[in-house]
Amino acid sequence: MDSSSPISVQKALKSQESAPQSSPKPQSLKKSFVTSLMEATTLRTPSFKEDSYFTSHLKPSEKKALQELKDKLQAASSSSCSMWGIPLLGGDEKADVILLKFLRARDFKVSDSLHMLEKCLSWRKEFGADTILEEDFSGFKELEGVVAYMNGYDRDGHPVCYNAYGVFKDKEMYERIFGDEEKLKKFLRWRVQVLERGIEQLHFKPGGINSIIQVTDLKDMPKRELRVASNQILSLFQDNYPEMVARKIFINVPWYFSVLYSMFSPFLTQRTKSKFVISKEGNVAETLYKFIRPEDIPIQYGGLSRPTDLQNGPPKPASEFTVKGGEKVNIQIEGIEGGATITWDIVVGGWDLEYSAEFVPNGEGSYTIAVEKPRKIAANEEAIHNSFTSKEAGKMVLSVDNTSSRKRKVAAYRYIVRKSATISA
Repeated sequence: MDSSSPISVQKALKSQESAPQSSPKPQSLKKSFVTSLMEATTLRTPSFKEDSYFTSHLKPSEKKALQELKDKLQAASSSSCSMWGIPLLGGDEKADVILLKFLRARDFKVSDSLHMLEKCLSWRKEFGADTILEEDFSGFKELEGVVAYMNGYDRDGHPVCYNAYGVFKDKEMYERIFGDEEKLKKFLRWRVQVLERGIEQLHFKPGGINSIIQVTDLKDMPKRELRVASNQILSLFQDNYPEMVARKIFINVPWYFSVLYSMFSPFLTQRTKSKFVISKEGNVAETLYKFIRPEDIPIQYGGLSRPTDLQNGPPKPASEFTVKGGEKVNIQIEGIEGGATITWDIVVGGWDLEYSAEFVPNGEGSYTIAVEKPRKIAANEEAIHNSFTSKEAGKMVLSVDNTSSRKRKVAAYRYIVRKSATISA
């Protein structure tokens, strides 16, 4: 490791590799079978590559289909039609992006694409989708930031939509939101509003960001109760928002979901399967870090993003690192002046290790201040946020001790140092 790095690594004194191996117990055979199912259905290196919307990249047959769709739409429309504020017959590149989405959703079959497009235009008018962002859904405040919400971007700049329906295991909550058909309709309108917020951030131009990322948390999700609602949401989105999702990440996936996936997987196209990422419980942070930076991942999923962060502008970038099994990692933040205040965030995906923080003054032979005494952090704990004001110059040392585990873990930290009106990091 580079000597200038603020991270130092201490190996475990006793190698765990040399520990005697015990004989497998009968129960472990069942566990290994379930684990193998999980591994078989987890897409570790998704192959999906987002389509190009440059017409110069299209095959001759695809260019022909695009022109045919324009001609048929022109002939079928008695008046101008638009979607997301973009005139579909304007002949510009933004219109081409939308039309290509409908063509790709129907394998460039022009008649099928036109039928889908016309049905979508009709639905948007009837549903009032173009003005839904202006609607007040105050009755759904408790679901904001919990059930479905836009939060940050992935590493390529796609807006990310998080979905988690575990709160509906509470029967009272379920009845309040889905108790009758009228309530279900209102929920669907609210859910469409969330999606439209994400689409509002898209560029609709070649080379731009033209789709979103969906992260779906399956933890505690009630299966039977939500079947009607989830089927309606899925159908509504598939029919009216074609090719709007670049990647679907399923997290906290129970073992039975993987069994179901292995059963219906043969009926999915390779294109659809290439968009799926399936992550079992315990691997959430490790999976999300592959696609999304830690500062954009909600704290409940092993990231550093808190709802209040948005009040302070764009999130401050975090530094990522890994903690191998049998290692202790020290992050040394030097150059802190006397009277300065250092504020830091640190998180380890699936913690289950020991953490501590201390301040070491520069004076030779001086004492060390235990800012946070060593303590075991449970696997489900969120990111740590703390501050310390130093009376004298020195350095802060953040320690994560993984010597009692063999499992490698992803982690991230960030900090700012303030003195008077000056901010440095």
